[in-house]
Amino acid sequence: FFQKVLTAVQNWFSLFGWSKGPNPISIPYSLRRNVHQVQMSSSELFKQNFGKDTVHDMLFHLSGRLLPGVTSSRSLSSNPTRGILQLCWQHSALLDFLESQGALLPHVMPEFLLDPDDYRKWITVETFLKVVCDVTNLKIWSDMHLFMLEKSVFEKMSKRAWTDLLLQVYKILVLPRVSSHNITDLFDSKGMQSMPKIKPEPLSSNIYSTHERIILIWLNKHYEKNRKIVWKDCQKGEIPPMRWIINFDRDLLDGLVLAAQLAAYCPFLVRT
Repeated sequence: FFQKVLTAVQNWFSLFGWSKGPNPISIPYSLRRNVHQVQMSSSELFKQNFGKDTVHDMLFHLSGRLLPGVTSSRSLSSNPTRGILQLCWQHSALLDFLESQGALLPHVMPEFLLDPDDYRKWITVETFLKVVCDVTNLKIWSDMHLFMLEKSVFEKMSKRAWTDLLLQVYKILVLPRVSSHNITDLFDSKGMQSMPKIKPEPLSSNIYSTHERIILIWLNKHYEKNRKIVWKDCQKGEIPPMRWIINFDRDLLDGLVLAAQLAAYCPFLVRT
């Protein structure tokens, strides 16, 4: 199930997440790799690469806003310790920005968005800072409990973190584009009067957002309107019964609801 979710997320963001058109991504590798590049030289220089196709570009395309404190010209410190802390700060700023817009990501830590090599460097830096704070009686890091994940476990955690992050990006930046200005037209459609109504008000559900409930109303409208048209002359079975669509999984499993939506906008497909 998780793999199917990940594939769906990859497909959508590959097609629609970028300003310059489709850009195939692989979660988490593409997003981690393109956030930064570490250029090793005699001075072990850390260098930020915001050239193109970064998660910051994606967020700017979808939200129209730059990440607070993170600009395309910002580079990491040449000091390896400061560089990895800055990188982690940028991920923290990313999570703070999304959470300020309504994203639910309490389980995603900034270090989970790093690649494995940077994660190991981060653990080393944090361990050193904790030891220093223990010795000097500073409370900043001394109360931290550090544990290092094995590489295989970290990769699973990182993949899940990036997938959940993108799902929340979709929820807060894409779903709100669903408009409610025609909501009364949906309710007043022929055949809808006899069905229980789904309330779009924000407090009427603790599961679905207003925008998701508008989509449910839209699904109910077109299914009820088109089920007698699409399957009027079907050779097998009969016209599907009335259905109250209240979720996006079980009620859509057999494909009939989705077929009714296609019929509403592409009636030439009905015969097929």
